[in-house]
Formats: sequence, structure tokens, C-alpha cells
Amino acid sequence: MAGFLQRLMPKRFRKKGLTIPVVRLHGAIMAGGSQFKQSLNLAGVAPMLEKAFSKKDAPVVAISLNSPGGSPVQSRLIFQRIRSLAEEKDKKVLVFVEDVAASGGYMIALAGDEIFADPTSIVGSIGVVSGGFGFPELLRKIGVERRVYTAGENKVILDPFQPEKEGDIEYLKALQLEIHEVFIEMVKMRRGERLADDATIFSGLFWSGLRGLDLGLIDSLGDMREVLKRRYGKDTRLELIGSARTLFGRRVPGVVFGEGRAGEIAAGAVTGLAASLEEKAMWSRYGL
Repeated sequence: MAGFLQRLMPKRFRKKGLTIPVVRLHGAIMAGGSQFKQSLNLAGVAPMLEKAFSKKDAPVVAISLNSPGGSPVQSRLIFQRIRSLAEEKDKKVLVFVEDVAASGGYMIALAGDEIFADPTSIVGSIGVVSGGFGFPELLRKIGVERRVYTAGENKVILDPFQPEKEGDIEYLKALQLEIHEVFIEMVKMRRGERLADDATIFSGLFWSGLRGLDLGLIDSLGDMREVLKRRYGKDTRLELIGSARTLFGRRVPGVVFGEGRAGEIAAGAVTGLAASLEEKAMWSRYGL
């Protein structure tokens, strides 16, 4: 509507330059979220993506990306939604990496027709990781007996309260290899001949933006404002696309507060603390 009204105005009153929508994708990629902790997932970013790609006068959507990774499922869903909207609306996608686009974060970056990064950004980490803790000795020391009853011999594989089993580990690694292969195929499909002939690309290593350029993981070095103004003109404006805020100021779509929610809020605080610690560990892996 704003674009239509602007076209009705005399030329001397119209704004000069192109307006390019910008979507900022920041944080660890996790399926869940709470009013206390925002996660990067399809449910949270879909409204912003829909709004950005609906800007008819913009030939391109810019995405500012900063993520250490997380859920491979949510990463792929966000990637697929971006590509689907780009094809549906016939728009190019330019991805600009901030501090890091690693693991699932780099999977999302693959949605860009072009990927830009700072020389000191971190990119890559094309691999799959699973982590956890084991507590069988702790239970014995504090006098707690673990009791589990199942139908199905493999229902409790990888139970952290039982000793590790070789078969469980082999099964988990087989799953990781399948997911890793999907990731590799996505990189090859999107980056194609731009990739360098280097076996370490798919090893799980991560690199600076400078080295990422040599390996073909990104297309160029540069920041969003400088690149877009150089490409589309000095009068180009960037419009940050946001989502509705909750009572706590978080951009978490779909969260509603009402009476009788004290218990849920308290539980959310505990869950949010655990999620914060997990996310902190993910960022720390890349020295951030």
C-alpha cells in the first residue's frame, strides 16, 4: 500500500532510491523457545520472511545471518522456506554473515544466491555433532536406583543414566553420517563449481571469511550497507523487517500471556536458563 500511495504522489515528493527489505536471523537454531529465550526456528522467522518477500518493488531480499548452528531440521526448514519464497516471488537473496555462520547457520546461508562475509567472520563447520552427559556413577554414589520399563528392546538407547553401549554409539554415528551426507549434497548443489578442490571442506572444520572465500564457501567480502549501496545506488535504503513483540519485549511470535500462567512462566525460566547455557556453549566453540 505504501508503494502504491508513493507512486500517486508528484515526483518531487517521492522518496529517491530503492528500498531493500532486510531480515536478521540471529541465534542458535532450536525447535523450541520461550518468553525468556528466543531461538531461531521456522515458526519464529516465517512471518518476517513472508513480509520481506512480499515487497513488490524490491528485486532482492537481504539476510543478515549470525548463528553457530543447532537443529539440522530447523536449519533445513528455514533454508527451504527462503528458497521457496525466492522462486515464488522471483527475487534474489543476498546473505551477509556477521560473526558466524557455522554448521546449521551455514546451511541457512546456502539459501543465498550470493554469500558475503567479513574477513574475520567464521564460516563452515559442515558436519554433525551430538553431545550429552552420563550419570551412572553419580546415581550409585547418591543411592538412587534407575528403573525403566519399555516395550521394544531399543526404546532407551543412549540413556544418560546407564553405561554407554557400543551398539548405541554405532547407531548414533550412522544417523550422523546420513545427516552429514544431506548437508554435503546441499553444499554441492548450492555452491557447485565455486567450491575449491579441498577435502577438508566437508570435514567439520571452520574458517575465517578470508579463507572461506578461497574455499568457495562465500562469494565476496563486504558488509551489507556498502555492498547494497554500491550495487543498487547511493540512495538505496535498508528496511529491517521485524516481528511482533511480547510483553517482555522479545520478538517471539505466538507467545501469549494470561491469568493463571505463573507456573508456566516459572517453568519457562528454568527451561530458558538451560537453553542459554546450551547456546553459550555453541557460541564458545567458535571463540565467541
